Amino acid sequence: MRSILVQAGRDAGMSARLDTAMAIARFTDGHLTLLIDTPIHKYVSVDPYGGSYVAREALDAALSADDELAAAFEGRLLSDDVPFDVAQYEAEPLAALADAARLSDLVVMPRDAALCGNLALETRVPVLIMPESVRLALPLQAAAIAWDGGDPAAAALRGAVPLLRGCPSVSVITVTSDGPDAFPATEALRYLARHGIKADLVEVARGASVEQTLAGEVKRLGAQLFVLGAFGHARLTEFLFGGVTRYFLRDAPALPLLIAH
Repeated sequence: MRSILVQAGRDAGMSARLDTAMAIARFTDGHLTLLIDTPIHKYVSVDPYGGSYVAREALDAALSADDELAAAFEGRLLSDDVPFDVAQYEAEPLAALADAARLSDLVVMPRDAALCGNLALETRVPVLIMPESVRLALPLQAAAIAWDGGDPAAAALRGAVPLLRGCPSVSVITVTSDGPDAFPATEALRYLARHGIKADLVEVARGASVEQTLAGEVKRLGAQLFVLGAFGHARLTEFLFGGVTRYFLRDAPALPLLIAH
């Protein structure tokens, strides 16, 4: 995990998000790229006759403010031990993130359900979603992985491996059923073991719903990070994820999530 992209901004969670990304970079000997985006389309209006015009003064002010933000980040990071660069874009947020993430190993961003989910579908890059008040310290002390044997779950597990090294408590959670198709998670355990990560299998019976069953188990285990596959319908602007992904991105108590598709 040598190339780490951070969605940078002025939001309340930026400081904790940056601290987490820097901790990951130190842990993996990685490089940070801070992405600052000024979406020009926000400053373009179309009149009833099909013409368009740019709110030039507002756009220039926004670009200047983002230049100042980039300089502030550079001032902070120059005195630190983490290699970095700052990338500035002028595109729609998903397009900017997808473009910058092409050769990234991880994207760190705030909890924004539609944007996080669509980015995972668009780029296939693992996305680490951070609540605004949480900082992750590595190595982790406890982590949980949702496993159903599908491709998204496998992609998320592979993407999480660098963050799981040295974690003394890794749990692979599978929700069982009474039917014959319940999937054993032994392959996931074997895969992690090949990477030097000892994990325990936690099989739980489904309660009211799969998502609530998983949420209860993650809480019981005290997991600092929850890893799960991003299920959904690709290439749609509307947020159309399956119930489990949607629940953890929108409705569940905020905790760091790593999702991938």
